[in-house]
Amino acid sequence: MAKIKDPRRARRARVKRGIRKKVFGTPVRPRLTVYRSNKHMYAQLIDDTRGHTVASMSTLQADVEGDELMDKSFSVGKRLAEAAVEEGFEKAVFDRNGYHYHGLIKAVAEGARDGGLDL
Repeated sequence: MAKIKDPRRARRARVKRGIRKKVFGTPVRPRLTVYRSNKHMYAQLIDDTRGHTVASMSTLQADVEGDELMDKSFSVGKRLAEAAVEEGFEKAVFDRNGYHYHGLIKAVAEGARDGGLDL
């Protein structure tokens, strides 16, 4: 892996490696991972044993509600949880992907809990 020069990106990559050592998605309890860009939020449920994405949602989809990114992030988590419950999943393990559990990341997790997932 190439060395990352930006200290903030390097820190996130280091923290992300530490999280992924401990967090693993199974067929019963998939991994809910999030990605945050400057304009959008992305979340997906992954079964790591098979390497398949079970469900995904982002703020780019038309059925996400809210005007602010915080509201949209909550809606992404809620819609993803509703899709997961339809697929038959009740539990998931949360992978914050190296981000601090604050703000938009926390909103996705709270939305998923509100939508019926046990994180």
